[in-house]
Amino acid sequence: MSLLRICAFVKCLNRRSFLEKCTSRATLTECCQLCLSTRNCAVRRLAVLEARIQQLQPDGLLDVQKARVEFLHAPSSGRHISSARTHMNTPQVSKSPQNAVRESFKSQPTRWMEKLTREKKSKMKRRQHLREKLKKNKGKMAGKHPGGEGTSNLPGTSYKTISNKKTAPLDENSHFMNSNAQAAVSQTMTDEELARLEELESRLSQQASPGFCSSQPEHSLQAREGAVGNIRSSIFSWLEACVFAGEIERAHNFLLSQHRVRSRRAVLDTDVYNILLRVSAKKGTLNQIGRLFILLEEAGLRPNIGSYCAALECMGRSAYCAPRVITWCLNQMEQDGLSVDDVFRQCGFQHDERDMVLKAVRVIRPDYQPTSNFTTSQSLPVLVQDFYAKRDNHQYPKLDFTRDELQERFKFQLSIEKACTVTIDSVEAAKPVTENMAKMRALLLEQRAQWHKALLQALRECKMILGKTSSKDFKLNLYPYLCLLEDKVYVDIMIQVMQPANLSRIPPSGESLITVAKDIGMRIYTMYSVYQKYRYQMVDKLSSIYKAYTDLLSKDTEARNVLPREEWCKLETEHPSGPTLQGCESSWPYVVTLELGTYLVDLMVKNLKINSDILNSAYERKSIPILYHMYTFRSNRQVGFIKPHPILTQMQQEAVETKLTFDSSVMPMRCPPVPWTSAKFGAYLLTPAKLMRTLDGATQHDELLERCQNLHPVLDSLNQLGNCAWRINKPLLDIIISIFNDRGSEKLDIPPPLSEAPKIPLFNSQDSSYTASEKAHLKREVFNARKKCSEMHSLRMDALYKLSIANHVRDEVFWFPHNMDFRGRTYPCPPYFNHLGSDVTRSILLFAEGKPLGPKGLDWLKIHLVNLTGLKKRSSVQGRLEYANSIMEDILDSADRPLNGKKWWMNADEPWQALACCMEIASAVRSPDPTRFISHFPVHQDGSCNGLQHYAALGRDVIGATSVNLMPCDVPQDVYSGVAQQVEEFRARDAQNGLKIAQILEGFINRKVVKQTVMTVVYGVTRYGGRLQIEKRLKEIDEFPKEYVWEASHYLVRQVFSGLKEMFTGTREIQDWLTDSARLISKAGHTVQWVTPLGLPIIQPYHRTRSKMLKSILQHINLQISHDTQQMPDTVKQKNAFPPNFIHSLDSTHMMLTALHCHSFGLTFVSVHDCFWTHALTVDTMNKVCREQFVALHSQPILQELSDFLLHKYCSRLT
Repeated sequence: MSLLRICAFVKCLNRRSFLEKCTSRATLTECCQLCLSTRNCAVRRLAVLEARIQQLQPDGLLDVQKARVEFLHAPSSGRHISSARTHMNTPQVSKSPQNAVRESFKSQPTRWMEKLTREKKSKMKRRQHLREKLKKNKGKMAGKHPGGEGTSNLPGTSYKTISNKKTAPLDENSHFMNSNAQAAVSQTMTDEELARLEELESRLSQQASPGFCSSQPEHSLQAREGAVGNIRSSIFSWLEACVFAGEIERAHNFLLSQHRVRSRRAVLDTDVYNILLRVSAKKGTLNQIGRLFILLEEAGLRPNIGSYCAALECMGRSAYCAPRVITWCLNQMEQDGLSVDDVFRQCGFQHDERDMVLKAVRVIRPDYQPTSNFTTSQSLPVLVQDFYAKRDNHQYPKLDFTRDELQERFKFQLSIEKACTVTIDSVEAAKPVTENMAKMRALLLEQRAQWHKALLQALRECKMILGKTSSKDFKLNLYPYLCLLEDKVYVDIMIQVMQPANLSRIPPSGESLITVAKDIGMRIYTMYSVYQKYRYQMVDKLSSIYKAYTDLLSKDTEARNVLPREEWCKLETEHPSGPTLQGCESSWPYVVTLELGTYLVDLMVKNLKINSDILNSAYERKSIPILYHMYTFRSNRQVGFIKPHPILTQMQQEAVETKLTFDSSVMPMRCPPVPWTSAKFGAYLLTPAKLMRTLDGATQHDELLERCQNLHPVLDSLNQLGNCAWRINKPLLDIIISIFNDRGSEKLDIPPPLSEAPKIPLFNSQDSSYTASEKAHLKREVFNARKKCSEMHSLRMDALYKLSIANHVRDEVFWFPHNMDFRGRTYPCPPYFNHLGSDVTRSILLFAEGKPLGPKGLDWLKIHLVNLTGLKKRSSVQGRLEYANSIMEDILDSADRPLNGKKWWMNADEPWQALACCMEIASAVRSPDPTRFISHFPVHQDGSCNGLQHYAALGRDVIGATSVNLMPCDVPQDVYSGVAQQVEEFRARDAQNGLKIAQILEGFINRKVVKQTVMTVVYGVTRYGGRLQIEKRLKEIDEFPKEYVWEASHYLVRQVFSGLKEMFTGTREIQDWLTDSARLISKAGHTVQWVTPLGLPIIQPYHRTRSKMLKSILQHINLQISHDTQQMPDTVKQKNAFPPNFIHSLDSTHMMLTALHCHSFGLTFVSVHDCFWTHALTVDTMNKVCREQFVALHSQPILQELSDFLLHKYCSRLT
């Protein structure tokens, strides 16, 4: 008997055993009746076994009918045991096509099933004969028993009757016989019945074995597993939503409906049952816990750590739980290979769940204390073992804030994330409010109130309809997801789409339905996650831990050699009671998010109306939609779009509302981020964030991270990047905003407004006055004009958001939490405004912490300025410094008169960063002592074609290493110039041999023409892609004859690849090996995986694309899914992407190593992939660390370890 039967019927443990009652009270007649009753139990057991055999038949062959257990309570006046009839009701089956198929199979039963039927009829006849004989004996024995006429059950017992109906909930007063009673039953059974039982159980076990009916091919089984996983995740999130919304009965009924049918039961796993186990645990209903465990047993599933956690929690809440039940539960856990410590380490707790579990455990083990979750770094990669072990000389930096200031910033950030949105002022020039503007604003305010009311009413009506719809056959409706938040919150989210800031993001041609729906769905999920944290009392615990965490960062506390992750984990162990901060929330499947968003978009399209005469009373008044759903074509695919009505667009343009509303997650944080402590916890306070960026719906990366033993170096490097504080360069921001509002500047990368866009030609394609060629020409002009308008709109909005966010935090200090992509490359979480942005964005960012320039800081500022100009690429560091000193007049003029002076800075490759550097140099040289000048300016050190550096180091290629500055040289080497020079030599040779295209190219081959191709060839660019890059560069040269562009690009790309092959002999060989390995792996049906030297697991998510149709009322959306792990790998993508992705992973490893060691030296450090930033004072230290870590990385046998890993993972079966 399992734990769970004991838990379900715990009252039985406090009663005397069944046999004791029989011995003390039963007469001879009662014993006879007991024997008869037990024989009837055997009969029922046979019937149940037959039903189970039917369930194990293929669904298309036999109709599956579940057994329903009913309880017949005997009168309380008697104490004798009476028999009860077993009613075998035949269910009515509708004549559906499926049932017709089943009946056709039933008409031809198998031989053993016919035998069972005959034996069943024979047994029924014997039972009827025994009943008649019992009735005759009743009359004779009635006078001998004064207790009353007839017989009855024992007090407190009941009798079960089994019929072929659906399972009803078990009565809480029901009991099972103990093992001795069951042994007595076995003794009363005849040899024939025992033989039949053994035969039936044997057949049952054979059909329930894993090999039964498993003749499907492997790939079809995998596809079925993938489909099951998708359905399971949808069911899991749906049940969680039901529980959160208080729809417990709906969740319970749905789970039972899936459990009753074997084909549906297959998609359920233990975690699905655990959802309702936790609900029952909250109520303290031990009987219900037992019933759910019985369902688990029936489903062929084993309880996991979450199941036992719920059982222990329930025992802790129950005041009448016997200690032996807890003991039995703990013993059962040990038999399943689980320990009590596993419960506290692995389970996520809500409210007081942890305290209740601990209460139950201490009933048996009074002195028990959970072991700490916090463990020191063990089994670390070789590269960082010394970093974690030897910390005596580490000097971790502090923030320039007191503990109280950081706590106030935490409270402010918490309020922002609780609201989930932030409304800020736009930087577009505010115009004087005219009469028409005031009128339009009043109209819009009135209309929004009406829209809010209409949407609220429509939403409530839809919820009423969905609430009455049953959820069967996996058709999970959206009702629980529409009950998670208040109705008003859903309407506010929909109305946000109608705000000017959001509508302005939609280009003139409209926005795709998928984009709009996903945006709405994700906003609801974010709000739901925030609500969860407040309901589960996680925010209070987060506040207390963060308050203690500020001691590590604040400047008014003692410095300690502890990393942020380690400190946070230690604080969590010191605050064990209450909810856990990680592991409690689960993400929604992408399809659910999209379906929910599409449903609400449909609600908006149908219910948001406006009067057609609102702007012109001459028009006929009628109610028209303000949003239109239409279709267009993109790459030969029909795509649904959402487009606002021109009346609404005109009203908003004339109202000139200058407010922008953003999600809180796109804004920089106003306090230091929560350190990443696991793959599921870190970054924002309340807003959910992912450690690894993945494609929508992809889960393979998360599964790898969860199985990873030690991510500490990766997490610590992300925390170091996120803890860098920033502030705004206000003088430069004001200059940029002034140009932005003054029609922009394409030369300076400031997008102009749409008023500067080309006019779209108007012509009638049916006009016969145009010739066919003229019509084709005009169509091209219209297409190009529309494309230009769309591009200008996108660029203008992107600049508007970045500048508005920067202006909003111009007087504040802020932080950028970081995460990474699947290759390990790091990125700031806020998408619009960050240091990975354009030249404009980088120029207005400064370190919040200032440091004196020191003896060499001013020189590094000057060298950095020359690097930003793009000049002196092949000059030494000293030569660049001398050049900077020679142009000091231009530098100071640029700083003093940026828009009215010589404008030297405008000719730089990065003009805005150059201007910012000019201003910093001017301030420094004009200070009393430049060495003491406090500089906040970040100085960059960029890699020399970083990908080729890694290839040269991997292949120990001395010639290639020299070309990318890995070998000592008097002057820096420029690989792009070197390749251009070699290509020119090839061209001269071919021209001398009479090749016409080589002669035409004379004088046109330079560094700029070949740079992009050389840079990207290491990242897997093909000859076709390289030809397009060179073609684009040649078109930019006005003097080059355009008729030879195609032929010249073909010629040059061949020469570039040949030149690189000669310069980097090992590079191509390594690339070919990686490509061939990936090709063989993917052809064998596997995706390429590897582990970085820092222990980060990586998998390439490239699979053959499959289509999934998402059906909705508004539109059927055809999703193209390329990351489904049940599909075969895409061989072309796998092999082409492996070399560049592997190099990217090495690049990120080097950056993380540099970040960790710079942090140990107390440096401020951030990176833009292979470009490292720090203060001018610490450039030399950073350079030293960067070089040391590059050498340390490539001192490891990287290629050998990769080869060993691939052989072990993909070829172990062959050895």
